[in-house]
Amino acid sequence: MPVTTTSAAVHITPVVFKTFLKHAKRKGIKYKDGDDTIQGWDDILYDEAFHIVKAFIEFGTRNTVESLQAFTNTRVPAPFWCAVVPVKIPLSSCNKAADALIEWFGPEELKHVVGGERWWQIRGLEWIDAEWITEKAFLEDSDRTHHNKLSEDENTILRMEHLDRVMLYVHGGAYFWGSINTHRYQVIRYARKMHGRAFTVNYRKAPQYPWPCPLQDVLAAYFYLTNPPPGSVHKPVHPSKLVFAGDSAGAALCLTMLTVLRDLGMPQPAGAVLISPWVDLTHSFPSVMKNTATDIIPPHGFIHKPSPLWPVYPKSEGGYTRVVPTKTRPPPQPGHADKLKPDNERLMDQVEQRLQQSADAGKEVHSADLRDPPEDITSQKEMQRDDKDDPPATEEGTSTDDEQVGQDGSKYDIAMDFWEPKPPKVLMEDPNATPLELLAQIQLYATTEQLSHPLVSPVLQSSLGNLCPLYIIAGDGECLRDEIIYIAHKAAHPKDYPARPGVLREGRRQKENAEKFQTPTKVHLQVFDDMCHVLTVFTFTDCAKYAYRSIAQFVKHVTDNSSEHLLRNPFPELHRPPSDISGSEEEDEAHPSTQHPSSKFRRSQHAKHPKGHRAPLDEDNRTDVELYRSNEAIAEREVQQGQAERLPSDASSRTAHEASGEDIPAVLMIRERVDVMGNVRPMEPAEEIEALQLKPQEIGIIKEKPVRRWLAGQEEWDRKYKRAAENVIRKRKKYEAKAARLLEHAREQGLIHDEVGPQESRASQAASISSESVGEIEVERRWGPLDLKDENPPPSAIAGRRDTGEAVALLKKTIYHNAPATHRTVPKLKTSDAVRAVFDPEDHPTKPPQQSVSEQQTHAQLVPVHGLRMWQSLVELFMRKSTKQVQRGKKHASSALRSTSDKISGVGKSPSQSTTRPE
Repeated sequence: MPVTTTSAAVHITPVVFKTFLKHAKRKGIKYKDGDDTIQGWDDILYDEAFHIVKAFIEFGTRNTVESLQAFTNTRVPAPFWCAVVPVKIPLSSCNKAADALIEWFGPEELKHVVGGERWWQIRGLEWIDAEWITEKAFLEDSDRTHHNKLSEDENTILRMEHLDRVMLYVHGGAYFWGSINTHRYQVIRYARKMHGRAFTVNYRKAPQYPWPCPLQDVLAAYFYLTNPPPGSVHKPVHPSKLVFAGDSAGAALCLTMLTVLRDLGMPQPAGAVLISPWVDLTHSFPSVMKNTATDIIPPHGFIHKPSPLWPVYPKSEGGYTRVVPTKTRPPPQPGHADKLKPDNERLMDQVEQRLQQSADAGKEVHSADLRDPPEDITSQKEMQRDDKDDPPATEEGTSTDDEQVGQDGSKYDIAMDFWEPKPPKVLMEDPNATPLELLAQIQLYATTEQLSHPLVSPVLQSSLGNLCPLYIIAGDGECLRDEIIYIAHKAAHPKDYPARPGVLREGRRQKENAEKFQTPTKVHLQVFDDMCHVLTVFTFTDCAKYAYRSIAQFVKHVTDNSSEHLLRNPFPELHRPPSDISGSEEEDEAHPSTQHPSSKFRRSQHAKHPKGHRAPLDEDNRTDVELYRSNEAIAEREVQQGQAERLPSDASSRTAHEASGEDIPAVLMIRERVDVMGNVRPMEPAEEIEALQLKPQEIGIIKEKPVRRWLAGQEEWDRKYKRAAENVIRKRKKYEAKAARLLEHAREQGLIHDEVGPQESRASQAASISSESVGEIEVERRWGPLDLKDENPPPSAIAGRRDTGEAVALLKKTIYHNAPATHRTVPKLKTSDAVRAVFDPEDHPTKPPQQSVSEQQTHAQLVPVHGLRMWQSLVELFMRKSTKQVQRGKKHASSALRSTSDKISGVGKSPSQSTTRPE
């Protein structure tokens, strides 16, 4: 059963009842035992919502990738009180982003690491879907901005222009699911809290559009905002008024985008908010294995029912196995993937070895099939002892063998075309064991060889210094906790957390960046007790309400103050006098445009400061604004008591600033933990945090435990979906035949194509279009699926595939409807193909076929209320419940205070002096 509203409801409903019963039982046991410790699970609303989200994600793994993508990329209407305007980021902005990435990579890295410069620029749509979002209450009077020649949406964009605080929000979803629709309810809340506008982007997703496709799209959004193309309604957004924000994969894309802008010398935004950023795709930190039970991430990672799209190899039989004992000696060393760009010696060794073994076997032998003599396969300890794969870098950061390459470039190019990286080796727990080799791609976003690239796993950046101020949030119960804590400290202390030598040697920019960007980045890190991945999903919890308020204040502070001011103090908590928070922002959350958070949990329990201890009674029933004010004072005490990290500066200068009532200057990093009620406390010293004790050589390494956990789940899925995998193979053959027929008929109808590139003008190209064709040549569309000569796209990328329905749809559109500039003709669709399309649910006889669900939004047809809208309604219900409960709590507290006051004031009075209020 695919992922639909009905199937999701059927799967999740029993979870709701089961969670309720377990919650009641657990609370009863705690009450009976007199256990007064406070945990996130004690809030029934969070307990239910956590298990609903976890159950949905696990349900998604029992379906195909495309099914989950389609469900979460379905267009759903926005609430009536919100101003949401869909816009299209044009190809011109996409091309600016592509040019920036081409400059960043350079020709060698593009060819050998990325796989070329063309395949990742190919897309089905002529635009990227995006949205402007704000509160209708914030819009300027239409009488002042209305233009008769503009549409209603365009006039709405103009009515937002006075809101100069802009948040570019990049949604999460493990790089392969989710959309602007799944996260709109969160983004609306940010826009409301910061009294500004937000811009969200529906970037292309893996595995159809793997790395660096999503990175190109979010960069295109940045250029669209800061340098609008002709015809755009909005004015340029100055980077000083812009903040990047994102969660999970989206937060990692924001961080990666910052490093690209920094490296290219382009303006960075005023700040960035990173919520649970996924920055290490190799899963090399301890919390990945320790926090599975307390997180929403599936136990075996993101594995899925086989489909023509994913996995690339749907069956483990037939000579293909996902993980095997190693058959070759190093390189690569255990824990590492092989080089995508080898040195000269490695290259010639493999050419010789493959040619020899191919001759012996009587067929072509690939690198995954290479075998060394069994007596040469040693234990991991012996392999590491004889580590020849990590020679010292030269002054230029490359091995000396590379200097020999230029002596005979033609032979080198031929050898490079023959080169295939050997399978990655797994770092074993037992040093005496023989390492395993990975033959399958684990992550959907990138190949295993690419996982250690700094633009894939930002934790491996040689430096995270010289970035704009960062506000980083993590849940203490999430699997990614350790890597989040690590990157926060790495950004604030570039010299103390270097990248491992292999990253410096292999990356063209990394050695240069390690020396160039040593200025510490100012960071505010908060780790929330008991919270799971992306705690802001659960908007109704007390700590999430505080997080939204704190994020809003950060956005206001960095966009409202000058760059000179932010150099002195980027932290709103240390702003003096404290920034204003209008009274309207404290109103009831039940009214759409205002907020007034709290919950039954806050009312029934008391906050803890050091973990497990109760807070004073007067800390109950506070709004998020009151809570923020309280935490603001705590942050100041942290600075005064030396618990916040400060930059070296003159002590007397600090005292003078603080005495004069100005901002508290020279603070480098604020490190805090936040309890389930939203109260902050200083974080323990770095020396006591396990994640910060890892050596650089241990980070970005493929380790045994995560691999075995993934493999156990994959083998279970192989058994469970054996028949589905067999059907996938048959379907792929049908799609390949369909693509071949499509190409053959297109050539018969006059398709002429070359690879010169987008050089001719539209006028000269238009003459080549068939008068009977419904299509056109898009000048800004640089490349199409027929332009991949000398390219090596990843196996899952649909640009290079012909064996999935989405790949065929992309091929058909770029031939018959919106051809790239390399096409000289747009042929007319053959009548027989049009007839077939009538009876094909994946096709259309006259219009372009629906493009990949990883790119193009779908529309709900059968069910009037989509599951995403139901989830948003559920969150709103929880918010209303929590608000009403705190209002009742406040009334009760006020009544109790009045009663106590009356009793106290009546102590010194005679009975005759006392008055009695009538019943």
